[in-house]
Amino acid sequence: MRPVKIITDSCSDLVRELREQYDIDYARMKTVYHDQEQWASLDFEYYTPKELYDIMRGGERILTTQVPIAEFERIFRLYLEQGMDIVYIACSSRQSGSVNTAMMVSNELQQEYPDAAVYCVDSLNACVGEGALAVRAAEYRDKGMSAKEIYEHIMADRKLINEFCTVHSLDGLRASGRVKASSAFFGNLLGVKPIIIADVNGDQTPIKKVKGRKNSIAELVALTKESIIDPEHQRIYIAHADCADEAEMLADRIRSEIPCKRIVIGYIGPIIGASIGPGAIAVFSFGKEVTFEAK
Repeated sequence: MRPVKIITDSCSDLVRELREQYDIDYARMKTVYHDQEQWASLDFEYYTPKELYDIMRGGERILTTQVPIAEFERIFRLYLEQGMDIVYIACSSRQSGSVNTAMMVSNELQQEYPDAAVYCVDSLNACVGEGALAVRAAEYRDKGMSAKEIYEHIMADRKLINEFCTVHSLDGLRASGRVKASSAFFGNLLGVKPIIIADVNGDQTPIKKVKGRKNSIAELVALTKESIIDPEHQRIYIAHADCADEAEMLADRIRSEIPCKRIVIGYIGPIIGASIGPGAIAVFSFGKEVTFEAK
């Protein structure tokens, strides 16, 4: 059986520690600021998280691109030349066209590498929801599964990622088209904070509103507690947009209420961060199947 490489992309917001531990690579997207393009590094090689989010705090907008064709060609060819099969875990197709580009590139490359298999997964998620699926795919690989078997398992597991996120406002998400327009009524109403999930189709959509930041963070814990399955044997992931103190507070509360194996805290990276804005905070875990569908 051919060895398998797990690849994700800049939307996965997967911390370096886990990428290295599970031998996961990622295809890079780009940010665009003042007409200057820069690779969207999950390790913030080109600017710090504070620099990124301070731009948005100052009222300016950072644009983003999907993974370029040449980047997919580079990273796929890198591992195909080593005799590997590939499973690419992509950002939700409702939020990025990268999975479609990856399929096109992989079809072309497989003519050069007829013995290889490249599977492209629409994760139906973004941020660490996507990253958690990449880690799970790597765990399947390490158990000896083939690329096809990993693909089949992840296609089922992608519906088990439960995301609960709160933001200060929906402005950035609406401007970037990453939240359902029909949810505009949530607005920015006197301290009301929306709770956002990834729905059954991979759309980011608000499901409820909570008064005040402290209450919205408490709601993330309550919703995670309600949805998570077998927490003792899994990680809970927290991602934040330059609000580390609140992320630690959230982690402490989760530890006191949910007996999980481990909590991993990391930054929301440049691509998702450019859309969601500073101060966002989210929790991700595997749990009950997501069935909610935004209207």
